[in-house]
Amino acid sequence: MNKQGIGTKCVQAGYTPGNGEPRQIPIIQSTTFKYDTSEHMGKLFDLEESGYFYTRLQNPTNDMVAAKIAALEGGTAAMLTSSGQAANFYAVFNIATCGDHVVASSTIYGGTYNLFHVTMRKMGVDFTFVSPDCTPEELDAAFRPNTKAVFGETIANPALTVLDIEKFARAAHAHGVPLIVDNTFATPVNCRPFEWGADIVTHSTTKYMDGHGAGVGGAIVDSGKFDWMAHADKFPGLTTPDDSYHGVTYAEKFGLGGAFITKCTAQLMRDFGSIQSPQNAFILNLGLESLHVRMPRHCENGLAVAQFLKGHPKISFVIYPGLEGDKYHAMAEKYMPNGTCGVVSFGFKGGRSAAEAFMKHLRLGAIETHVADARTCCLHPASATHRQMNDDELAAAGITPDLVRMSCGLEDSADLIADIAQALEKI
Repeated sequence: MNKQGIGTKCVQAGYTPGNGEPRQIPIIQSTTFKYDTSEHMGKLFDLEESGYFYTRLQNPTNDMVAAKIAALEGGTAAMLTSSGQAANFYAVFNIATCGDHVVASSTIYGGTYNLFHVTMRKMGVDFTFVSPDCTPEELDAAFRPNTKAVFGETIANPALTVLDIEKFARAAHAHGVPLIVDNTFATPVNCRPFEWGADIVTHSTTKYMDGHGAGVGGAIVDSGKFDWMAHADKFPGLTTPDDSYHGVTYAEKFGLGGAFITKCTAQLMRDFGSIQSPQNAFILNLGLESLHVRMPRHCENGLAVAQFLKGHPKISFVIYPGLEGDKYHAMAEKYMPNGTCGVVSFGFKGGRSAAEAFMKHLRLGAIETHVADARTCCLHPASATHRQMNDDELAAAGITPDLVRMSCGLEDSADLIADIAQALEKI
């Protein structure tokens, strides 16, 4: 049964009820858990036994859903977080702290860029941003002796660049560090980065995994393949005793398959507390059960919209990696042969004012911060998600002032195209 298809895992993985138990994952809406003896609870605090004592660290509902996501990605362990931002922060900060350095793709989501470029720099972690199209030599030159990780997005939001996972993985491993990949847009239905050399995968589960704009959340998945002890001097947080947790050495006690997530839970979740609520985890699981059915429709609609926009007299460019002729089409065919995502980015010959006017005239497509939803939505990144960037930073991220990001939902493609057509006629 280890070779179950992705659809079966979407529906069945993570939770198997026993005789007379709930068929649906139960919501354990409790902050705390009761034990008969202090000795038993002490074993939990010492990580000598598995169990639950406070939902700020772990919760059974969350762990069942995390186990499903781990199965979908082909990982060994996973954890849920309160948001995708928290997932990316934890994934990096778990191994890179004050005085360390990280290499990251320049086209990552604006919120993640700001997290790295501004907030984490204030915490003493430095970042070098490289073009996803950089040569292997340029990528190699970005590393420093104190580099602890490489970070990129499978499909960048909203530039829609496709990460050459193998190229970035080779560079990371040559320097003895893991590759962290945000797989939010592709989802494990369309791409499993571990199969191409990535070591850690993150998600904003708020997007396609939830799929209905109902619950904010994030996830981190460990491949269980990166050998922390082989690079022990680079990762003392995993390979030396943790004084804040009874002297446990995570890489020794939990091995390749469990060290990263255990440390992230026992240390970072303990101290920062960015837990996903059990209610949100339950909602997320409902979305996961149909993820394999929804993603092909999102891709179908995205391609139809991209094909309509390409060559339209009022459109200056269309970016969609699933579209023939797109700069990243060959890369998408390699890593995502069954489809990419439902997000299309495009620009207007009339510039920024035309982009903003177009959005005002849409009837089906709503102007929202959200993306990857069952309902079509659109956004002007330069004035919203990437508003904090200057012109040079916007250019490096692949964003122009006239760019609109449209997330194609599950509506009929003919209706989406008709809505786009009537809005274009009015500008």
